[in-house]
Amino acid sequence: MSAFYREKVVSVHHWTDTLFSFRATRDSGFRFQNGQFAMIGLEVDGRPLLRAYSMASANHEEELEFFSIKVADGPLTSRLQKIREGDTILVGRKATGTLVADNLIPGSRLLLLSTGTGLAPFASLIKDPDVYDRFETIVLVHGCRQVSELAYGEQLVEGLRNDELFGPLLSEKLVYYPTVTREPFRNRGRITDLIASEQLFNDIGRTPLDIATDRVMMCGGPAMLDELRGMFEARGFLEGSGNAPGHFVIEKAFVER
Repeated sequence: MSAFYREKVVSVHHWTDTLFSFRATRDSGFRFQNGQFAMIGLEVDGRPLLRAYSMASANHEEELEFFSIKVADGPLTSRLQKIREGDTILVGRKATGTLVADNLIPGSRLLLLSTGTGLAPFASLIKDPDVYDRFETIVLVHGCRQVSELAYGEQLVEGLRNDELFGPLLSEKLVYYPTVTREPFRNRGRITDLIASEQLFNDIGRTPLDIATDRVMMCGGPAMLDELRGMFEARGFLEGSGNAPGHFVIEKAFVER
């Protein structure tokens, strides 16, 4: 299987009945940009069983981290959720994806809009010093159904706030906005509604959406992404790619699954 690195699982954390994260070794030859994904998986009956996963770790970290859902009848996740420390996973040698800063035209505020495990690429990006150089403000929005599903993101942000390097950057530039739809919480509602009503911007005490200054990255459920794309395009925002940077980018690899 020369197309893959064989990496050892270092740790596994089960956040809820439906969410888990895990860390694995990283081959020194594996390179990626923060926000990208790779094909990862397991060897089953002598063949690779794979799906696309964003790296939740930053490209300067020695280990790889992934954030995953658990699907009882999922071809891969039904097996992957049972991995333990010391097990072997396969990691594709090529990383790719549209959620990279170079695919956006310059702006002053970056909105990172995610639902569920769509938070993963942004976990990588908010650990990238270059992103803080490019934007004056970074707003990380994470939408989930239940409060318990926010735990991974809350612990991530809290850890960075206490980090010697990133703590000062976060205090000056990062705004973290978790929201839920099915339980009482300080922030309630779907991301699309919170943007359309300007409730999101009122809650964080910032100016409403502005095409002159705002750039957007999105990762999450297909319905949410379709709705957000329509909302931004109606306001004149253009979708960016590696060939032509724009006002917003979407990770299509997960939309089509």
